[in-house]
Amino acid sequence: MTSNKELSFPAPAHWIDGRAVLFDGPAIEVLNPATGAVIATVPEGTAADVDRAVAAATAAFPAWAATAPAERAAVIRRIAPGLKARGEEIAAAMSAEMGAPISFARRVATGLPPMTIETLAGVAEDFPWSEEIANSLIVREPIGVVAAIVPWNFPLQQIVTKVIPALLAGNSVVLKPSEVAPLVARTFAEAATEAGLPAGVLNVVHGTGQVVGEALAAHPGIDMVSFTGSTRAGKQVSAAASKTVKRVALELGGKSANIILPDADLKDAVTRGLASAWTNNGQICGAYTRMLVPAGLHDEVVNLLREAADEYTVGDPADETTRLGPLASEAQRERVTAYIERGVADGATLVLGGPGRPDGLPTGAYVRPTIFANVDPDSVIAQEEIFGPVLAVIPYTDDDHAVQIANSTIYGLNGAVFGEGEHALAIAKRMRTGQVDINGGQFNPLAPFGGYKQSGNGREYGRLGLEEFLETKAIQR
Repeated sequence: MTSNKELSFPAPAHWIDGRAVLFDGPAIEVLNPATGAVIATVPEGTAADVDRAVAAATAAFPAWAATAPAERAAVIRRIAPGLKARGEEIAAAMSAEMGAPISFARRVATGLPPMTIETLAGVAEDFPWSEEIANSLIVREPIGVVAAIVPWNFPLQQIVTKVIPALLAGNSVVLKPSEVAPLVARTFAEAATEAGLPAGVLNVVHGTGQVVGEALAAHPGIDMVSFTGSTRAGKQVSAAASKTVKRVALELGGKSANIILPDADLKDAVTRGLASAWTNNGQICGAYTRMLVPAGLHDEVVNLLREAADEYTVGDPADETTRLGPLASEAQRERVTAYIERGVADGATLVLGGPGRPDGLPTGAYVRPTIFANVDPDSVIAQEEIFGPVLAVIPYTDDDHAVQIANSTIYGLNGAVFGEGEHALAIAKRMRTGQVDINGGQFNPLAPFGGYKQSGNGREYGRLGLEEFLETKAIQR
């Protein structure tokens, strides 16, 4: 197992009013899920820490809100090169703290966040901040102090997705990183400060969801909460926020259906589908975790999946050749293992994987990447979000049956269709989900992303993602 001894991280600190605030109270240990070793600590924040961060954000808000949108965009653009320069450091931290294979972490850390920043800055520069409707002037203004609560599966990209549009809109922000993968938040704060972001406009408070997250959601000085995480936690955030009737944007769980049509390029559809299901160790809310296939092609699809799965090497996330690392924590390993055991108990056909650890990996938060076939669409493994490398293959009889299965869960975040273009588009339009990828359609940061049903509300990315952080005022004259 490759050592992470060469990695070093700053002293545990919050980031409040433009500087690191050292902390000598209780700390949260950050564990490497591949080894169980403690690689860093961060403060176990309190409601009092939240109060200090909110006070700093409140004080900084008027001047930042009054800054011209073009000037705000210029500051934000300068964050991107600062993150690029730290790309290797960010990738190493992501791999060490939540188990992402280093080759994948490097692509995500160095490519996606800077591109997203550049794209969103362009959206803000072209945004219609005011317009005339008859005798009314419609003005769009920042909402105030925003709490951004982010998960552990994409530590930097999730920060960028929330914090960047909030700042471009003229808000100040209090960020709570996940206690599982908190290390890149300090790097982001330092890059933002170097870019010229005024003190207090961005603040970071570490801690647990039960303490810091709840304090932010309920805080009367917070005007909006933007949260990404599980549906269960999203409901708790909404309940806490309702006491002050603040705006809440939620990006929650998913159980995305990948409908492979009879006219699809079968090998391409299966290969891309498995990649989505297992990328980042299966820890992606929009992963295609249900592969819906024509009943007559089911066995052929299963054989193609066996072949494609041979490419996925499980092992040390610091190894360049690893395709699948450990899950983010031992608790996550136990949770995913329980779902795999449930799939076996409920009678799904185990194609590969199954309960237990991969061969040669007796320790660490590893699970065996698993494929089930002939899955009952109403079974637990077909209905609940597993958040690990587990794929369910579900046969269907015709288009109507495929759409009915795709829409049968409480979720509606993402989905996919593979097949002839017009046929695939017709199916995509019938899916009750916030995004659908046709034949591997490329990620577009100008397009909105968000869920139907219990996958959340509100949108991220593009113009709608910016509007999420704005109030609308009508002035009659």
